[in-house]
Amino acid sequence: MCLQEGAYGKDVTSLTPFVGETAREFEARKQGQRSASGARQVGLSVQADSSGHFFVELTLEGRQVRMLVDTGASVVTLSYEDAQALVPRISKKDFTHKVQTANGIVEAAPVQIATIQVGDIVVREVEALILPPGRLRISLLGMTFLKRLSAFEISGGKLVLRQ
Repeated sequence: MCLQEGAYGKDVTSLTPFVGETAREFEARKQGQRSASGARQVGLSVQADSSGHFFVELTLEGRQVRMLVDTGASVVTLSYEDAQALVPRISKKDFTHKVQTANGIVEAAPVQIATIQVGDIVVREVEALILPPGRLRISLLGMTFLKRLSAFEISGGKLVLRQ
């Protein structure tokens, strides 16, 4: 469930400073103001579900997809079913990479996603993998997306993404 309220959400009482963030930048972020550089900071606050996971509804190249935010996933990873709408034809010969997953070694098809948008955050040209049919129940928003943000933080049952 995504909560997009202003730059960082209306409930700023539980926000904590990011590593390397100055007191002035922190206060500006809490108030949804511009950063010290003058650029408007874009952010999103996501509440954890009852099991502590963070799910986001995002747009991949114009298509709505529900994904699990997974800091343990090195790469954005798409289920075959989600990828079918993005990649016109996925054939067996596209699965050229072997990757280690929690469920063992799996062949994967590398792709580049032109645009991933979650709330007001937009990241372009994101490396991703597609797993074979039935190997992944929900797509994973991994580190090839997250490391392109200026910061992300998990605190008090909330995930805050910042660009």
